[in-house]
Amino acid sequence: MNFFSSKKVELPKHNPVLAHALNIPALQKLVGKRVILASNSPRRREILQTFGLAPEVIPSTFEETLPFGGFQDVHEYPVATASQKAVEVYERLVNQDPDDAPDLVIAADTVVLTHPMPGLSSIPRFVDEAPPPQDILEKPTDKEDNMRMLLDLNGGVCEVVTGVTIAFPVLEAPGYKIKSIEERTLVYFAQNEETLLEAYVESGEGVDRAGGFAIQGRGGMLVSKIDGDYNNVVGFPATSFFRFLDLLIEEEVDFLSD
Repeated sequence: MNFFSSKKVELPKHNPVLAHALNIPALQKLVGKRVILASNSPRRREILQTFGLAPEVIPSTFEETLPFGGFQDVHEYPVATASQKAVEVYERLVNQDPDDAPDLVIAADTVVLTHPMPGLSSIPRFVDEAPPPQDILEKPTDKEDNMRMLLDLNGGVCEVVTGVTIAFPVLEAPGYKIKSIEERTLVYFAQNEETLLEAYVESGEGVDRAGGFAIQGRGGMLVSKIDGDYNNVVGFPATSFFRFLDLLIEEEVDFLSD
């Protein structure tokens, strides 16, 4: 009797779900799917891998030049940028190889915004008066600019906002649909000694980070607490993202359909 079959076992061409992933609907649906992360951020990749998802990394070529002042609500800015990234990568891959189009493209954009201390304001306002506008905190241009940012944040609070957009195929034109979420986290800075801020600036860690600090690194020494999702501050709100996928599986008939 021949116990061995000559039939070749075909493994899925794509499988981004890792062995340690939890057995939840969102990750079950992604088994055997082509999933793309439209970002070169190692932090976003690491966060997703922690939860059992290892997408292909294909960074978007979209130039992040959307006018910040063009949004009535500043929280729309990272969502709009993430949407542009997702669409650019999805359309590019479909044009390159229509027979191997992505099943899911994930894009994200994180910004750091100024934020008044909750319950406090140095500027007297009438009850019905709108709060002062929030400004975006870009990456510092150099160490001197990094020090200026940290002095402004010292003893205060900033808001980290991440927009996440996914693109996935559908039958109706233009052949894909996009869905987005946003996550907000408040970061409270301790009243740090200036010598500590100087030492951090000299480390160089904050120079290429929005807001001038990295909470997952030595910049965590400057922070007293956060209100919200820690992973969002690092760069990707994993908890909300996987809940978002579960919700789409329930509500969108064509989402990740075979």
